[in-house]
Amino acid sequence: MFDIQEIRSQFSILNREVNGKPLVYLDNAATSQKPNSVLEVWNQYYTELNANVHRGIHTLSQLATEEMELSRRKIQNFINAKHDFEVIFTKGTTEGINLVSYILTQKLKKDDEIIISYLEHHSNIVPWQMLCERTGAKLRVIPIDENGVLQLDYLDQFLSEKTKVVSVNQVSNALGVVNPIEEIIAKTRANSDAYIVIDGAQSAPHFKIDVQALDCDFFVFSGHKMYAPMGTGILYGKQEVLESLPPFHGGGEMIAVCSFDKTTYAGLPFKYEAGTPNVGGNIALGAAVDFISKIGHSTLQNHENALLAYAQSKLLEIERLKVYAEKANRTGVVSFNLKGIGISSDVGMILDKMGIAVRTGHHCTQPIMDFFNIAGTVRASFAVYNTFEEIDLLVEGVKKAQRMLS
Repeated sequence: MFDIQEIRSQFSILNREVNGKPLVYLDNAATSQKPNSVLEVWNQYYTELNANVHRGIHTLSQLATEEMELSRRKIQNFINAKHDFEVIFTKGTTEGINLVSYILTQKLKKDDEIIISYLEHHSNIVPWQMLCERTGAKLRVIPIDENGVLQLDYLDQFLSEKTKVVSVNQVSNALGVVNPIEEIIAKTRANSDAYIVIDGAQSAPHFKIDVQALDCDFFVFSGHKMYAPMGTGILYGKQEVLESLPPFHGGGEMIAVCSFDKTTYAGLPFKYEAGTPNVGGNIALGAAVDFISKIGHSTLQNHENALLAYAQSKLLEIERLKVYAEKANRTGVVSFNLKGIGISSDVGMILDKMGIAVRTGHHCTQPIMDFFNIAGTVRASFAVYNTFEEIDLLVEGVKKAQRMLS
């Protein structure tokens, strides 16, 4: 049985006050709070196990290595990867996408094409623009309609023998729109030999992920959005794809033999994990997976979907309030503006005075904002520890902001 108070008791930070008010934390799409179980594992590493991994025969190094590799196997199961060595530790989604765009450099040439969408975070736009600059390839962008939904007829038009990469997010961070990635992947496989990259930064915290069923080449996500520490993330890549591509960074750990004449590279996953990893963070990411798995994806998703539906219905009762992508299939996010109030940050500052944390601005998705002809939105985003009472406080706060700013 889902016990929201028991869940909330696991997050010490939720007991604090902000500006003299109980904290209402609704900025989970930016980063989630961390349960005590994750913080305890992170702290335990530094107080009891602190040592470098894979490089020592002494006890602490061996124990740290065992714990980090156990975490890798937990994440393998979490996303249903075929092999644990297909799971690469990174700093987060941004590094994962940059890694992929860099190692694909030699696979593209002038006039090849890369397909992304209008719903992408800057982290899934800029690395591909940089790849185009390096190779002479061209970027093609799937447009959205007035509901924030991808117009997939354009994907059908774009796909050809020139298509070398298709990279899209599973969930929009700015709007919460859930993209039909299964359909996108199927269309891509049927019409091209392109590499398929899925940005799962906003889906991994909410959905059950099965990379084998998806049949993507790469899947990237961040730990800090799914109850793990900042500076953690995962790049999943198919074994045959990763083995066929060059390394990203050079240095310790990623070599088999190094000499001044020639260096040969280590096998997976170490080929892509140069240098000392974020050992404590990577172990704590495994603890975050345990936390999610204990609750259960269906339970978590049902609660968050109920929060979203309730928040949207209550916000839409406010006159002159617009919810973006209101009619789209969404998860985790409600993004809105008060008509006649031009600066979303003004609303955010008033809410902050009431202890309510939301995100305002363009959310690193300026093309989306340009499409709707706005500078930004107010974004409330939900996690498993949020409550309907907190949404009521948000609604009252928005009404207060409207009165003050009108």
